[in-house]
Amino acid sequence: MKLIRFGEKGEEKPGVLIDDIRRDCSAYFKDWDHDFFQNEGLDNLSNLLKREGENLPEVETHLRWASCIARPNLILCIGLNYADHAREAGMQLPSEPIVFSKANNTISGPYDDVMMAKAAEKVDYEIELGVVLKRDVFELKNEEEAVKAIAGYCLANDLSERAFQLEKGGQWIKGKSCPGFCPAGPFLLTRDEAGDVNNLSMELKVNGQIRQQGNTSTMIFKPAYVLFYLSQFMKLEAGDLILTGTPPGVGMGMRPPVYLKEDDKVELGIEGLGEQRIRFLSVR
Repeated sequence: MKLIRFGEKGEEKPGVLIDDIRRDCSAYFKDWDHDFFQNEGLDNLSNLLKREGENLPEVETHLRWASCIARPNLILCIGLNYADHAREAGMQLPSEPIVFSKANNTISGPYDDVMMAKAAEKVDYEIELGVVLKRDVFELKNEEEAVKAIAGYCLANDLSERAFQLEKGGQWIKGKSCPGFCPAGPFLLTRDEAGDVNNLSMELKVNGQIRQQGNTSTMIFKPAYVLFYLSQFMKLEAGDLILTGTPPGVGMGMRPPVYLKEDDKVELGIEGLGEQRIRFLSVR
């Protein structure tokens, strides 16, 4: 199944994508949120689609594509999780996952404009595979148990303001949490249909020029291990989003670094998970 959301900010509704047509599920479900995932929502949705499927109302084509999940309780991120990206950054491969977070109000739609903060100087992009949980977990026993706790996967962009992140002291979260800094979607692909997520091609372009090309096969810590690992330290909840790292080609890694500027257009995609198109604007 491909779960989508649509509508203006603050008025989003849940839906599904069937044969490239958006279908409205709001008569049956409130949202793709914690309560939905935790209370066997995916099974209920599957049963609904078997009964109704293409009889569900079509979403009007002009309506905004929202993030594919509702605002999560946590957005957790894994740094330097691609071997080739770690080499690009001139850093040793980590022996354990490097963990940081983004504010959960950064979640945004796959085609939304991003307004760069007034003080922003070094806004950067990071194409990432997102993992969404379908149940609350703590102290998972192994990776097999972790896999069973995954609802599905989505395309995400872990946007960063590198000056905020690296030059202001303290935690990385400052550079990761400007409004709109976590575009997610266009859809959440459920785990049963996702195939081998450890071998997906990835590509990101800025103004039509390829910047990032990679494959999830070069991840140091695979999604199942990341979820297992995180659960040893904290309770994660249904609907939470984990971003699993980025391949090489980020603006910070270029020589000299090249950051995003007014009216830049970023396009990105992961095999089987759709594409995003994002325009960057400055606050006037």
